[in-house]
Amino acid sequence: MSSLPHWLVAVGVLQDKTGAVLITQRDLKRHQGGRWEFPGGKVEPGESVLDGLARELNEELGITIGQTQPLIRIPFEYPECRVTLAVIRVQEWQGQAHGRENQPLRWCPISELDVQAFPAANSPIITALKLPPFYVITPDCGSRAEWPAWLERLERVLANGAKLIQLRVSLPPSEQAALARLALECCHRANAELLINRNAELAEQIGADGVHLSAAQLNTLSQRPLPDAAWVAASCHNTDELAAAAKLGVDFGVLSPVRPTSSHPHAQPIGWAGFGRLAAKAPFPLYALGGMSPNDLASARQLGGQGVAGISGFG
Repeated sequence: MSSLPHWLVAVGVLQDKTGAVLITQRDLKRHQGGRWEFPGGKVEPGESVLDGLARELNEELGITIGQTQPLIRIPFEYPECRVTLAVIRVQEWQGQAHGRENQPLRWCPISELDVQAFPAANSPIITALKLPPFYVITPDCGSRAEWPAWLERLERVLANGAKLIQLRVSLPPSEQAALARLALECCHRANAELLINRNAELAEQIGADGVHLSAAQLNTLSQRPLPDAAWVAASCHNTDELAAAAKLGVDFGVLSPVRPTSSHPHAQPIGWAGFGRLAAKAPFPLYALGGMSPNDLASARQLGGQGVAGISGFG
C-alpha cells in the first residue's frame, strides 16, 4: 500500500450548446499550477462525490448543478500524491458560470483540448470526451462474394450514426488488407474512425485510425505499437490485463464478458457488478462487451463505463 497522501477529487464536465467544454486555469501556487483543468476539487470527509462537486462548482463558478451522469473514474499516482478523479458530466445547471475566484476560464472545443496543457491525470477525461458511446465490432466476412453484403451492412451501421468501428475479420493477409481499405473508405466518408483488430502494421500501412490489441498481445509488447495520434485499444477481462494495458499506454479498452455470449460460451461472465468494480481500477475509458445492445448504455455509464461495444444489436 502506498504511503503517499490520497485525495478523492470531484470533477465536473460542462458543455455548452456547441459542445465546447468549460475549462479553468489552476493558480500558479497550487499543485500543477498554471495548467488548465476541468472544474472541481477535493471531496471533504463525510461528503458524497455529488455533494462535493455541487459545493466546488458553486464556490468556483457560481452555479447550481442539476442532472448529472458519471463519465469516468480515474486512479492516478503523481510522485507526491495519489488522486482518484470522480468525473461527472453535468447535464443541467443554473446560473452563468464565471470565475468566482478570479481564475481564467474558457469554453474549448473538444477537438482543441491539448493533453499537454492539463495535469497528466486529466488525459483520460479528454480521451473519454473524444470517444463515442458505442464501439461497433464488425462481423466476420468470408469470400469476396460476401463482401458487397458485408460492406452494405457496414454502410447501414454508419448511416445510423456509428462513429467508431473495429475491423475484426478472419481473412488471408492480402484479402484482409483489401477489405480493410474498403472499410476505411466507408468509415471516413461517414466521418467515422476505423481500428484494425490485432494488426498494428496493417493499420499503419493503410492509414487506419488505430489498432485494437488482444489480451494476449498485452504481455508481448514492450511499447505502444502506434504513435500517440492513433488510437490504441485493448481487450481486457481481469485486473492483471487492465494493469498490462495501462502500462502499455492504451487509450481505451473493452471489458468482457459482462453477460454470457454464444461466441464465448465457456467464459465466466463478470456481470454488471464486476464491470463496475474493474472499471473503477482502470485509468482509461472502458466499453462493456458481451451480450450488449445499445439499450445497455445507461447501465454501463452509471458504473463509470464509456459505453457499450458489440456486433449483434448494432446494425
